[in-house]
This record gives sequence, C-alpha cells and structure tokens, in this order.
Amino acid sequence: MPIIILRCIFILAVAGLAVSIINSNTFPKQPEWLAWAVMGGLLSLAGGVVAIDLGIRRKRLDVISSVYFGLIVGMFLAYIAQLVIKPLVPMGTSEANQGWIQLVLGLVLCYICISLLLQTKDDFRFVIPYVEFAREIKGSRHCILDTSVIIDGRIADVVDTRIIDGQLVIPNFVINELQGIADSSDRLRRSRGRRGLDILNRLRNSQIIDVQIFERDLPEFVGQPVDLKLVALARHLSGKLITNDYNLNKVAQLQDVVVINLNDLANAMKPSFLPGEQISVLVVKAGEEHGQGVGYLEDGTMVVIENGREQIGHQVNIAVTSVIQKSAGRMVFGRFDSANR
Repeated sequence: MPIIILRCIFILAVAGLAVSIINSNTFPKQPEWLAWAVMGGLLSLAGGVVAIDLGIRRKRLDVISSVYFGLIVGMFLAYIAQLVIKPLVPMGTSEANQGWIQLVLGLVLCYICISLLLQTKDDFRFVIPYVEFAREIKGSRHCILDTSVIIDGRIADVVDTRIIDGQLVIPNFVINELQGIADSSDRLRRSRGRRGLDILNRLRNSQIIDVQIFERDLPEFVGQPVDLKLVALARHLSGKLITNDYNLNKVAQLQDVVVINLNDLANAMKPSFLPGEQISVLVVKAGEEHGQGVGYLEDGTMVVIENGREQIGHQVNIAVTSVIQKSAGRMVFGRFDSANR
C-alpha cells in the first residue's frame, strides 16, 4: 500500500508540474494543442517511470547505492573541477559556453565514478570520520559455490531448510564451466551441465537467500585453474567455500579457507550406531573377504556383514561391530548370528 500511494502522489505531482508549466508566463499560448501535448508527454513520462519500476522486481541495493554515491561524488568533483578551470577559461568565453563546459565535465566525472563503483561494489567502503557505510547482506559471511556442488543439486534443498544464512556467491568462471559442460558432446556430461544450470536458476529465484554473480577478474586469477580461483576468491571475500570435491576440500584447508563439504554434512545427518547395536539390513551381494555379505541402509550407507554371504537376498539382523566415517561416506561393519535371524 505505501508504494501504491507513492506512485499515485508521483503521478499527481507530475500532473501539477505540467499545469504549472502551462500556466507560466513564459509558456506560449498558441497553438492550443501544445498545452495538451505537454500534459500528455509528462504524464506518459511518469507512467513510463512507474512501468519500469514495476518491471524491475528484484532491485539490487548495492547497484542502487553505487549509482547514488557515484552521482554525488561525480557532481562534487565536477564542481571542484569547475572552480579550478574557471580562471583558465579565456576572458571572451560566454556564460553559455562555460555552462556547456560544466555540463560535459559533470557527465564525464559522474560516468567515471558510477562505472568505478559498479565494478568494485564488492570491495568499496565509503569512510567518513568515525562512520563507515558498508553494504549489508543477509548473514555473516559469503558462501562461494563450486561447479560440483551446483551440479550435485543438494545445495538447493539445503538452502530451502534455511540452514545457510550467508549470501551465496557464484563466480562467473563457474557459470562458464557449467555452460561448457552443458554444451558437451557427451550425453551424460551434457545432462549434468543442464541440471547444474537448472539448479543455478532455482537458487537465483529463491526468496530465502541472496545470490550474487561475481563477475570481476581478480589479479590472483591470472593463469590459475578453477579450483585455485575458487580458493583465491574465498580468501579475497573472507568467505566460506561450499563443495563436495575432495581434492578442492584439501587444497582449501591447506590455505586456511573455511570449507563446507556437503558430503560431510550429509554424513553428519545420518543416524549413528554404537558397537553392539542391532540393525536390520538386506544382504544384496557378496563382500570382498571370505564369508562377507554387503547390504545398504535406506540412506545409502554401506554395511559389510561378517558371515553374511550365505544370506544374500534375505533381510537379517546384525550386531554392529564398528563404524568408519570418511568424507566419501560412512561404512558400517557388523556380524550376523544365525540365532538372531
């Protein structure tokens, strides 16, 4: 409702401005259609501004702030520049020509300031003595996504649980890698790439979390593979790296970058088993060692069953003997006792 009232007031104000222009002493009274043309033109302009406002649904605060600050700084610099060059202007220069010089200076400096801030909006800080104006984001730290975690798809479900409150950052080189995979001649790689692009669109349309596309090329990126670019970006933004790539996980940890491994997160959510606990599992195949059988729990956890080879195809109760936890997954070892079948 407040925004609707604002739009109505804006249109009424433009209409009042048009009436003031028409009734001013400097406005020509003839021809009569000119007054209607001015009124219609200004109202059309107001309607176009409101239509553009309605069409842009997701407005980026950092972009708007960059434009505002750029205009303010650019006009201030133009004023300073005008004071500096005014004594240098030839004496015979008319006031009209001086006005044109000021206008050109203002346009050039405003463009330079806005362009600079738009390209560095992730880094800039305007500092006034004792006051710092910084861009606010949801959550405390940036979360950078790599290609594998986007293709995996589970990150979208994790976001829906609201467990991640930091802003998601997706580098432009990751998007390019996804597009390359989606355009691959290999059918499986092409399907994985397209699924990754679908997950990316789902994340960008999410109302739960902010998603930012990082388009800048940092000096640290030159000549580096994608994994090292991700680590460099995480260090640059002081953020966290979300991945399920084992090698990238190790490289990031070596460089003191905080890593969230989705495989570790999934394993942490699986139920824990204590030695001696009884569980029921279907034996589906033979194990590597003599007499071993292998089964799987509902969450995909592999269960290696001692004395279970002869029970292939049967649901059996086993006693847990040990559990091995790794980033690649969890393995449960147990012993089958025919008396407990």
